[in-house]
Amino acid sequence: MTIIGMLHHRLDPTTVLKSYAYAAVANAEGAQFFYFTPKSVNFDNRLIRGKVYENGEWHEKMMPFPDVIYNAGSPEKLSVSKEIIEKLKEEIPFTTHSIGNKWNVMKRLKEAKEFEKYLIPTEVVQDVEVFHKFISYHKKIVFKPIDGRKGKGIYFISRVGSTDFEVKKDSENEVYSKSQLDELIRRQLSTGTFIMQPYIQSKMKSGQIYDFRLHVQKNGEGKWIVTTVYPRIAPNGSIIPNINNGGYTNYLDPFLEQEFKEEAFNIRRMLEHFSLSLAHHLDEIQMVQFGEVIDEIGIDVGLDENQKIWMYEVNWRPGCPPAFYLELDVVINTIRYAIYLAKNQKQMTRQIRQQQNKSVTKEQQKPIIAITGSAGKTTSKAFLASILSGKWNIFESKDYWNTTEHTKKHAEEINASHQAVVLEYGMAYPGIITDHCSIIQPNISIITNIGLAHIGNFDGDIKGVAKAKSELIHGMDQNGLLILNKDDDNSKHLETQQFKGKILTVGIHSTADYRAYDIQYKDIGMTFKIKLQGQEIAMYIPILGEHHVYNALNAIAVADYLGFSPSDIEAGLNFKKPPRRLTIYNCREDITVIDDTVHSHPQGVRAAIDVLTNIAKKRKVAIIGQMRELGDLREEEYRKVGEYIYEQDIDLFITYGFRTEEMGAAAMAKGMDPSKIYHFINKEELHALLEKIIKPYDTILVKGASKTNMFETVKFLDQTFTA
Repeated sequence: MTIIGMLHHRLDPTTVLKSYAYAAVANAEGAQFFYFTPKSVNFDNRLIRGKVYENGEWHEKMMPFPDVIYNAGSPEKLSVSKEIIEKLKEEIPFTTHSIGNKWNVMKRLKEAKEFEKYLIPTEVVQDVEVFHKFISYHKKIVFKPIDGRKGKGIYFISRVGSTDFEVKKDSENEVYSKSQLDELIRRQLSTGTFIMQPYIQSKMKSGQIYDFRLHVQKNGEGKWIVTTVYPRIAPNGSIIPNINNGGYTNYLDPFLEQEFKEEAFNIRRMLEHFSLSLAHHLDEIQMVQFGEVIDEIGIDVGLDENQKIWMYEVNWRPGCPPAFYLELDVVINTIRYAIYLAKNQKQMTRQIRQQQNKSVTKEQQKPIIAITGSAGKTTSKAFLASILSGKWNIFESKDYWNTTEHTKKHAEEINASHQAVVLEYGMAYPGIITDHCSIIQPNISIITNIGLAHIGNFDGDIKGVAKAKSELIHGMDQNGLLILNKDDDNSKHLETQQFKGKILTVGIHSTADYRAYDIQYKDIGMTFKIKLQGQEIAMYIPILGEHHVYNALNAIAVADYLGFSPSDIEAGLNFKKPPRRLTIYNCREDITVIDDTVHSHPQGVRAAIDVLTNIAKKRKVAIIGQMRELGDLREEEYRKVGEYIYEQDIDLFITYGFRTEEMGAAAMAKGMDPSKIYHFINKEELHALLEKIIKPYDTILVKGASKTNMFETVKFLDQTFTA
């Protein structure tokens, strides 16, 4: 039986309300639990005068040294017994290690860089002059004690005119002159250390201020889990949502649905992934810097108008959530983790040493990652860059900047501060990828697929396209990493025979190193499952289409190879997708427009039609433009697209551009009603038809290469049927 000792600075456990809950849960979990203070420890006979909860009362008993100590008291008040506590730590594992005050936590995160982009700029207020320099730049600021708790002592200060300042504290609101404000600042600085930040607020539709508390803990397997995420809402007239200052909470899902509608699911996943990633990151820092592990944090965050996360505070001993069942969850996780720690202390010590050694000795070669392929380059790059930037400072090429001239510019811009480089290598003719590699040689390469894009430049021979793409394999570091698509039949023509490095595969329908399964369409994205690092992980991507699951798999494979955790990967997949890539416009009368107007080739057209078929509420309308550079294969590929339109039961089929009527003719030949097929070479005439025939609940796909300017049709539909 595991013995858990609860260390506290108070002599009487009846004054520590949570002690009852911990004693009861420990008993239910099969552990022996007692309460003690440092002064009750006797090292000579290795006994502790503790208090045990039995039959509804606390009884004093002599207890043996525990297997694990739940560190529950105030660090400041326990500091008087520092020698005793340090001696206990030499032989007994402790839970609940301090990660420092709010300033120290933010400082650590800033130095480590991975989460720096989520930090609100913060400065310690040295004097009144420093304060005024800060507010003159930021205009609205938060002024608060460095060790503040429960929202106490927070001032919101903003300029009013050229000489006065508005000062809000709790529900009070006053206007101060500069001299009055100076006096207030000096008075507060005399009581302790204060920090200041620009005021970034999250505002509900009602105008009320809110934030989110993200509460994460380690469970009985020593793994980080999300205990709860909940919004905290300030009362009307107040700008402090803290529960102890009159704020109140709500259930997460109804709140998100009310405030964010179709983005609700996406935001929930983003908050959960962020909290787990941050917990892992802080845990790693604690291991490296202090040789300790942490097991519970509370993170307060806000979302700005662009739904970007900003961190307000990180607390290493957060209060219990304001609901009984959640409070019980916190206690259960704490007790179970304590039991796990007691049984796995050697393993934990080994893990700490490994993390420290990794930090000190592991000098990894800077990953230079190049992505090519007939489709999916930009989206694969965006996924991967999003994941890697969660922990590293990376260089990412701009979307569609994939010519050799672009690569020359990138070579000038990449510097020693970049911890990884993610690039697209475009190709229209033989020899181009060789040129890319001579400018910047990658050590990690992704070939997304071999399709019909530019096949007209290779005499219609798919093997010629594969040979040109193989230049990336020949031009990269021959001992590096290569990612290939196991489901892509044409990728078998890639020249991998002489490659000496590691090859990893991705797939959905074939057995692969990274295989996605249980793929489902959601309102604005896709979910799928994958086996990663020995566990089944559910992933979400905020972009529609099974073909984009392959792009996500490319990023997952590289990130996993580079040592990123599943939670890091989950968080990074929630990326900002490239523009005009299956972007959804929700118009009035439940009309939906799907914008996919960047590139167009047969494989991509069929993928976009699949998305239309999967998300349409009622009528399915496909507007398909020219596909360029198909050469002699144009007639055959246009016929296949027309037949696919018929097979997918598309209700209205509209083609635009030179010779695209061949697609409509093929659909008609298969049996599609001729009255449901239209062809245009004049965009104004196309738009005039759309204005007449589009009905409520229609879902309209607009697909075409950027050179055909099909985005003009998207804009027309959005403006004509604007909500």
